[in-house]
Amino acid sequence: MYADLAFVGGRALVRGAVRDVSVAVKGERIAEVGDIAVLIGPRTRVVELGHRLLIPAFHDAHAHPVWGGLESLRCNLSGLPDLPAYRDAIVRYARGLPEGAWLTGAGWSMSVFPGGTPKAAQLDEACPDRPALLHNGDHHGAWVNSAALAIAGIDASTPDPVDGRIERDPDGTPTGTLHEGAVTLVTRHLPGSTAAEYEAGLRAGQAHMHALGVAGWQDAILGAYGGYEDASPAYRALAASGELTARVCGALWWDRALGASQIESLVARRASVGTFSTPMVKIMLDGVCENFTAAMSSPYLCGRGSGLSFVDFAELPSYVEALAHNGFGVHFHAIGDAAVRAALDAVERCPSGVSAQIAHLQVVRPDDVPRFAKLGVTANIQALWAHHEPQLDELALPFLGEERARWLYPFGDLARTGAPLAAGSDWPVSTADPWQAIHVAVNRSYAGGRVLLPEQRLDLATALTAYTEGSARANGWRDTGIIAPGMLADLAVLDRDPFAGPDDEIRLTQVAQTYVGGRLVFERA
Repeated sequence: MYADLAFVGGRALVRGAVRDVSVAVKGERIAEVGDIAVLIGPRTRVVELGHRLLIPAFHDAHAHPVWGGLESLRCNLSGLPDLPAYRDAIVRYARGLPEGAWLTGAGWSMSVFPGGTPKAAQLDEACPDRPALLHNGDHHGAWVNSAALAIAGIDASTPDPVDGRIERDPDGTPTGTLHEGAVTLVTRHLPGSTAAEYEAGLRAGQAHMHALGVAGWQDAILGAYGGYEDASPAYRALAASGELTARVCGALWWDRALGASQIESLVARRASVGTFSTPMVKIMLDGVCENFTAAMSSPYLCGRGSGLSFVDFAELPSYVEALAHNGFGVHFHAIGDAAVRAALDAVERCPSGVSAQIAHLQVVRPDDVPRFAKLGVTANIQALWAHHEPQLDELALPFLGEERARWLYPFGDLARTGAPLAAGSDWPVSTADPWQAIHVAVNRSYAGGRVLLPEQRLDLATALTAYTEGSARANGWRDTGIIAPGMLADLAVLDRDPFAGPDDEIRLTQVAQTYVGGRLVFERA
C-alpha cells in the first residue's frame, strides 16, 4: 500500500537526534521512518527536503489564541516601541469605530512607562471622545482613560478589590492603571461580543499558530476573564464544522471567588468535539512580579508586601483532590516562589494522584526544584522570558534582591533533576513563535544581549523536545510529538537545520510547511 505523503532527500529529528532518514505518511499517521522507497507510488505527494529539516510539529502547552486573534483585529499595540507609536496606533484605530463605541485592545509594555504605570491623561490625548481600555502585554493589568473610569464610577473613594489594586496619586485619585482583579471594575461595563467575533478571532489565531509550525495547543483560560468571554463556544462551533484543524486541549477557568462550589459546573462544561476537549482546569495562584502581585515567601524590597494569593493556599489541596476525583488535570499559574511551593504542596497532598503542570516558574526556591521530578509535575516553561530585558531588569529585579535573582527560571536545574518539561508561548502575552523561545532557552539571551544565569541553559535538543513531545504529553496527547511509525503525522518542515548552525542564529529559523495529521495546513509562499 503506497504512502499518501513522503519526505525524502534530507534529514529528520527522530527522538532528539537528527538522522538521514525519509518519512512516509499514510492517512493521518506516520507509516515508516527510514528507507521508504517501496512506499512511494504514482499518487504519493513527495516533499524534497534538501537542506531543510523535518521535525515533529510544535505543541504549545500554554497559549490564548482566541485572545491573540481578537487582538489582531482590535487596537493592537504589541511590538510598538514607545508612547508616540501607541498614540498613533490608537488614533488610527479609533477613526474606524462607530460614535460612542468603546476602544479596546492590548499589547502595551510596562517598560515604556515610568514605574510600569501609564496615565489616563495620556490615553485621553489619543482617545478623548470615547471610553477606552487596553490590556497590557501580560494581561495582568489595563490602561484606561478618564471616560472609562467615569463609567465604572472609580474615584478616590473606590476601595481596591481583594485580588487587585487601583494605581493612585498621593491623594488617592486613580491614575489610569488597574492591576489584576481591579480590571474587572471596568470590564464589567464593556458591551458583549458576538459569537461571530470570537469565531473570527479563533480563525485568525489558528492561522497564525499554524504559520509558526504549531499543530496544537492548550488554551490556558476557557472562561470569563479580564473582559474576555468564554471562548469554548467558538471552539465547539469550529470543531463541529471541521474548521478547527488544530488539536486543542482546553483548561477551564477556576473562578477564584467561588471555591469548591464551582466543581459541579466545571464537570457540566466539560466538552469533547472533534479535535477539541477540555480535560484541564486552570488555577491562577498569583499575579506577576512587575506589579508586586506575584506571591513571595518574603516581602518585595519596596514596601509593597509579599504579593497576592488569588486562592486560599490552605484550601488548595482540597480543590486539587476534588478536581482529580472528577477526572480533571490541573494547570497552575505560579510566578512567585510561594505560589510554586503551594502548587507542589497541593499535588503532594493529593492522595489519589493528579496530572499537574505548573506554568511560568519565574521564581523557584532551589529546594523546590527536585520536587517536580519526584511528584511527576510538569514544568511548563515560557522560555522567551528568561533573558535580560527592560521589564525584568527595571521592574522586577530591583525589588526581588540578589538571592531571589539567582532563582529565576531554573530550566537547566529542572532538566538535570529529571522534571518533565513542556513549553508554551503564553501568546499574546509574548510571541507565539517557538523559535524565539527556544533561542532564549539555549542562549539565556536574545540577539547578543547579556546572559541571564548561564547555568540554566538548555541544549537545543532538550528545548525542542520540550516544545514538541513534552508539550504534547502535557496536553494529554500520547500519539503525537515524535516522529515514529504509528504516530500522528503532526510535522513541520523548517527552512534550515538549526542544529547545523551557531546557537546565536536559532531565532532566525522559520517554518516552511506545517502538517496536522498528514494534512497541509500552512505553506510559506
